[in-house]
Amino acid sequence: MSDYYDRDDRRRGSHRRDRDDRDYYRSSRRRSRSRSRSRSRSPSNRYSSSSGIPSAGMIPSAVSQPPLSNTGGLPLTGAYSTNLLSAQDKINRELFVGNTPPGTSEALLMQFLSGAMRKTNLCPPDATPILACRTNQKFAFIECASVDTANKALNLNGIPFLGASLRVSRPSKYAGPHIPSLTWQQLTGQPLPPGMTPVPENNGIGGGSAEEKLNRELFIGNTTPEMTEAMLRDFLGRAMEQVGLTRMPGNPIVSCRVSGKFAFVELRTKEEAENALNLNNIPYLGASLRVGRPSKYTGPHTPHGNWEDILAKFMSGELQLNNAASAPAPPAAVAAPALAQMPAAPVMTMAPAAVPVAVVPTRVVELKQMLTQQDLEDDEEYNDILEDTRDECSSFGTLKNIVIPRTGPGATKIFLEYLSAGDAGKAIAGLKGRTFDGRQVEATYFDEIKFANEDYSD
Repeated sequence: MSDYYDRDDRRRGSHRRDRDDRDYYRSSRRRSRSRSRSRSRSPSNRYSSSSGIPSAGMIPSAVSQPPLSNTGGLPLTGAYSTNLLSAQDKINRELFVGNTPPGTSEALLMQFLSGAMRKTNLCPPDATPILACRTNQKFAFIECASVDTANKALNLNGIPFLGASLRVSRPSKYAGPHIPSLTWQQLTGQPLPPGMTPVPENNGIGGGSAEEKLNRELFIGNTTPEMTEAMLRDFLGRAMEQVGLTRMPGNPIVSCRVSGKFAFVELRTKEEAENALNLNNIPYLGASLRVGRPSKYTGPHTPHGNWEDILAKFMSGELQLNNAASAPAPPAAVAAPALAQMPAAPVMTMAPAAVPVAVVPTRVVELKQMLTQQDLEDDEEYNDILEDTRDECSSFGTLKNIVIPRTGPGATKIFLEYLSAGDAGKAIAGLKGRTFDGRQVEATYFDEIKFANEDYSD
């Protein structure tokens, strides 16, 4: 399938790096990245702008370099003063970049963000705004050329990149003043592409602070080794959407980090974090997940129910969650004592039959929006598709079978059967949201019994 995307990229004029580049850039991370060396690089013009680019006057004005903190009011002298000032300056020039797709190379991310800054007049057209970058599996840190450049780079928050909406913000160790900034969508006037999750704004009301982030973070216990970050984020986010625990469209979980038998998730808003507490005891892959506040949380207690309570009331039609924190109080007949224990669960009015329950993971993945009927008519083209699909999708786990029906209700769909539901989850996380011929790929679990009976209908 990688050839599909190569063909698609060539059609649309975009540029992708070969997989071998990843090995090259991994090895290059071990080499020193001094400022002079970084400046010697000539980033390629990968970023293509569109209409709606603002003028420099629309960009929030940057303030001067944040003052030095944590000095205890003592005078700084000699080498200690120089070293401390240098360390503080580096922190003030550094930014956190979240939601980076797995395998993103440091050079590609630097070139893309630098190009975006030039195209939107966040820096001069011949400048090198980003000097260095270090990546992890799901996030990265970039070092900007100056404090003023870092302040302006905050306006990249929410920029689309390889199917993801990047979260650009201050790192947790930043202790300087709040710098006003826009999101990428506000800066350019371009809407967020369909299927992408909006990122939190870098607002001045505690936005991005450690305390505010702690209010949006939840502990997830009883996880199992096969549960990946992408799987947990997708499963819990879908469960919240399906029972109305979200406040806006899209997955409310912006990030997830797994550590052994537990994980931490970061929600989009404080209110959605409070709502997500109602997921406590939700079953997933044979385990009952424990959802609660992290041990560092020191805020007020949030009364909530468990998944069984929410699901039972939802399916019985007793209540419908409208997710409006400021909504008027429900009628007395509905606001029964049980509801009094769940302030995060407002009144229900929708018929329960119209609401699906949480998705049950299976070993079979269904891909839609990948093919057209014309792709299936030519035998040579069909065999190429089959071979490319096997090569690409085997990277997510042990692939047992591939079915691409040429006729009937399954025509233009692709079905992947994996050895385990965990492998299928990895495939969904890796394939969902990609684009092919201008179409966004849909990747979902498919019923194993229907697949075994060759019933490919929805």
